Amino acid sequence: MTSNVRPQTFSALQDLDLRGAALDHASLKAVLPRPELNFATAAEAVESIIGRVRTEGFTALSELAEKFDGVQQDYTRVPAEAMERALAELDPQVRAGLEESITRARAFAAAQVPEDTSVEYGTGATVTQRWVAVRRVGLYVPGGLAVYPSSVIMNAVPALAAGVGSLAIASPPQKEFGGLPHPTILAAAKLLGVEEVHAMGGAQAIAALAYGVAVPAGVDPALAIEPVDVVTGPGNLFVATAKRLVKGVVGIDAEAGPTEIAILADATANPEYVAADMISQAEHDPNAAAVLVTDSPDLAEAVREALENQCRTTKHAERVGIALGGKQSAIILVSNIDAGIAVCNVYAAEHLEIHTANAHADAARISAAGAIFIGSHAPVSLGDYCAGSNHVLPTSGTAAFASGLNVNTFLKAIQVIDYDRAALQVVAPHVVALANAEDLPAHGDAVAIRFA
Repeated sequence: MTSNVRPQTFSALQDLDLRGAALDHASLKAVLPRPELNFATAAEAVESIIGRVRTEGFTALSELAEKFDGVQQDYTRVPAEAMERALAELDPQVRAGLEESITRARAFAAAQVPEDTSVEYGTGATVTQRWVAVRRVGLYVPGGLAVYPSSVIMNAVPALAAGVGSLAIASPPQKEFGGLPHPTILAAAKLLGVEEVHAMGGAQAIAALAYGVAVPAGVDPALAIEPVDVVTGPGNLFVATAKRLVKGVVGIDAEAGPTEIAILADATANPEYVAADMISQAEHDPNAAAVLVTDSPDLAEAVREALENQCRTTKHAERVGIALGGKQSAIILVSNIDAGIAVCNVYAAEHLEIHTANAHADAARISAAGAIFIGSHAPVSLGDYCAGSNHVLPTSGTAAFASGLNVNTFLKAIQVIDYDRAALQVVAPHVVALANAEDLPAHGDAVAIRFA
């Protein structure tokens, strides 16, 4: 198994040649490209931030907002009039796009809501699983290099469909907007009917949502931050680390890392489409990953050429170039599409596009991906905005065991056991026998006493 970095053509995009190599799971996992994320280094700083927010409350949040965001604030709650103004001033075309995205996301979320299930074990013996929404959720919407009103939709819609009664959005304050989150973020929240938005970002926002922040006596209690039960939403390394550290205090969706796209393609793929889709994800972040898996050397070369041409005109060319030249991005050559599917299942991409002659059949063989986009007319950017699917997805290989954000993220399954005396008597000897076998005789006594 060899890896060759070629300093020619586009940037330093790697070639990883796996043709003829043994494709067992362990060896693939070791060689596939990944970003370097040092959670250990971030953990010390994040632990300090979390500790400060817990002990100092709004004082810490204010100081951290000034340090990291360059804004001054006493409290984080966005005034209602600011949200109303943001919606009133929203570009009509952007509003139409958000409304279409909301409509499609709501339809998909509504279809996900599970039904309660019940099993009868005879007269008077019933066990039911009842789905109940969590009490309150905190939804993180990142700022930084881009504006993400779509993430407001992706976080809030499934929570609302689940029946969550209390939602709070946190998004970083922006100096150019008077210390408030970007107005498009506020407008999207208002469109969804989410009234509670806080101007706070980074690890401090996750800490405030998880532990809550009280206000002093005499201050409007509406300015307080009530602790939540679940925190969701993507963010940078510090946000992901904070979510990791508060997990257990609250539920989380995932420890999202930099975005990633993998494309499985054969000789039938359009290299211009493939290149455009790789660039679309690379423009998110210098740490974003873009991986092409193909059995066609000719396609690989054509994609390189298309990348070089398209990057001359893309707005964020420098950012894209860094991402595509990083160790997390590569063109992976495989012997055939069967081998490519094996690679994709080990890579477990956040976004996986299938550009092959038998795209539907090949997609059906994928067992690990956050979302699969089938064919040449289903680019990842469709899923980012208007497909109806959710774009908050597992990254860094966690799609091997984790799911994208969905209605179930905000639901709890409660089991309800309903037995009458006669039904209990049927199984009482079994309960006593098993309790004695486990040397827990009081368990059996708790049943036997009812028939003494």
